[in-house]
Amino acid sequence: MELLGERWAMLVLRELAYGARRFSELKGDLVGISANVLSQRLMELEARGLVRKARLPPPASVQVYEATEWGLEVVPLIASLGRWAARSPWHDPTLQMSHVSVMMSLQTLISPALAEGLDVRIGFQFGDTGYVATVRDGRLEVNRTNVENCQVVFSGAPSDIAAVIHGGAPFELIRVQGDMELARRFVKLFPLPTKVETS
Repeated sequence: MELLGERWAMLVLRELAYGARRFSELKGDLVGISANVLSQRLMELEARGLVRKARLPPPASVQVYEATEWGLEVVPLIASLGRWAARSPWHDPTLQMSHVSVMMSLQTLISPALAEGLDVRIGFQFGDTGYVATVRDGRLEVNRTNVENCQVVFSGAPSDIAAVIHGGAPFELIRVQGDMELARRFVKLFPLPTKVETS
């Protein structure tokens, strides 16, 4: 907790789970964080060896932030905390989520039993950002990359795609291309954990 205990620190590191991000991207996806607090958290995480600055190659040539190898080791713990939090009676799967949060939730919540026998590539297009999720051996591997050679592609706002997969919203809320039967099976692979009972 001394490494990650400050407010926003864990969420900043979560947003770097699938690759480097610009400051403006981080601020846009971390709803409610101020530029000053984000700058402070990035400096602290960098000083602790969890995050480093990098520069994209030309023609972009812009500064980005990326998790170090050690920083990435905490990502499964962050994902597990997300699964734990989803058991809360007050969890709302329709609240705003970043594309990183959506993809991490899929990796965390996939049911090996429901995914048995599947060997597929599923694409996700969130504006300019693409991911390919590969389902194989009951597991889901995620790569932030161009969406190519996928049997199904889901396109839309992260929160809308999350609402379809986790909240049971209709496909009409987003754009779905490809094998519709597979798409309908895919969205059922991620049951939310049982809610805790409060007395």
